[in-house]
Amino acid sequence: MAGRKHPILTVLVILVAIALVLGGTMVAALKILAPSSPLFFHEKIGIVTIDGAILDSRAVTSQLVKFRKDKRIKAVVLRINSPGGSIGPTQEIYREVQKMLPHKQVVASMGAVGASGGYYIASAAHKIVANPGTITGSIGVLMEFVRVEELLKKIGVDLEILKSGEFKDIGSPDRKLTDRDREILNRLIMDLQKQFVEAVAMGRNLSVEKVEQIADGRVFSGARAKALGLVDELGNFQDTVELAKEMAGIQGEATLVHGEGKKSALWDLVFRSGARLFLSQINEAAETIQYRWNGFVPQDIKER
Repeated sequence: MAGRKHPILTVLVILVAIALVLGGTMVAALKILAPSSPLFFHEKIGIVTIDGAILDSRAVTSQLVKFRKDKRIKAVVLRINSPGGSIGPTQEIYREVQKMLPHKQVVASMGAVGASGGYYIASAAHKIVANPGTITGSIGVLMEFVRVEELLKKIGVDLEILKSGEFKDIGSPDRKLTDRDREILNRLIMDLQKQFVEAVAMGRNLSVEKVEQIADGRVFSGARAKALGLVDELGNFQDTVELAKEMAGIQGEATLVHGEGKKSALWDLVFRSGARLFLSQINEAAETIQYRWNGFVPQDIKER
């Protein structure tokens, strides 16, 4: 009986050995041919788009977190075409870019405009690329109020406000600012201005004093910004991608991975654009203090 069992055991051992070899081969093949393998796909560069007024940071910060955790993404390009916007969302995006720096190479590419809050975010990147004619700079704080007290008087409307403190209704549209109101608001503006200047100085490795010299809200061309040390190189989006590849040590072609949220359906684009425009108008009316450039639309500037 013992002699009969030996062939069976031998067959079982052989089958187990074959299974182990086949299993190991399959695991190795899956690792080599997996989507994350450089032998199967090009290296990847993440593209994060910041377009228009900055009113909400959630979509951008979510994408930055996703790219930071994705080991297949070797570098990130911030494509910025924005005049800035609300201070809180701007600082949230800036902070998330800072968190990315130890893990990925980050390069900012500015299109038609990268001013105020748009530049604030760009300054956190390792490098900034702008077109010679990009409108940038505008390092400063904007606060604006709508006053309708004269209109209310004409139409016979009067507001009565009960408040817990003297300054609780500061900036209310039905009354003028008092001298004490202006003093408080100016103090707030200078505090936020100081935060802006320090963020740019840290991100660009410049002295606070040097940034303060040009932090009066003025805008610059991309070429002038480069001369001032606010921009590293002049070039377009593709030039920025090539720079990101070089900084990340990517050889050959790279696959560009765009952030989520791009919609191709025409009806969806029209619907969402209309809704976004409507909501932005409401939000802009509510936000009275911003890192925003309030100038002309860059597309209106033409060479003649």
